[in-house]
Amino acid sequence: MKKVLMVVGSLRQDSFNRTVAQTIATQLEEQGVTVNFATIADLPLMNQDFEFPVPAAVQRFRDQVQAADGLWIVTPEYNEMIPGGLKNALDWLSRPVTPGTFGSPEFLQGKPVMLTGAGGKKAAKVGLSHLKTLLIDLHGSDAPGPRGGVADPNPSLHDGEVRPITGTTNGGRSTSCGVALRFRRN
Repeated sequence: MKKVLMVVGSLRQDSFNRTVAQTIATQLEEQGVTVNFATIADLPLMNQDFEFPVPAAVQRFRDQVQAADGLWIVTPEYNEMIPGGLKNALDWLSRPVTPGTFGSPEFLQGKPVMLTGAGGKKAAKVGLSHLKTLLIDLHGSDAPGPRGGVADPNPSLHDGEVRPITGTTNGGRSTSCGVALRFRRN
């Protein structure tokens, strides 16, 4: 992959998930990957009443997704679900791009997706599980790629360094599967 689109589920500028995404982006860029960040905060709520012509913010987001070789979604979970802003963005992506067609756009089919989340003692894994289910339907294929989470991302408890975790799958292949923090001892 040469171009990755980073989609951060938290709309807050200084969110922990944005920090994680920026750290991942820096590491990817060091490996020669171009990373862009999607803007989803300005997307209107999905509404078929103004689906055609599509709002400019939605078209910009679709263009970003289409131009990317893969997506990397970094998101917290809110009440064991994904944030509403991220769900809204994915709802817009799932819609047809021309009137009278059905199903998610062709440019989504088979596009690699990495999932990472930070939040709470469960490391956002319940929200990531819901996101994985949603993406299977949207993606038109098997589950998105590996996923990983960061537990209890309280900034006062860690040294600010976020590092990728490399693990192995059942097949013995090495894969980047998330991020980790180094916690200070009190």
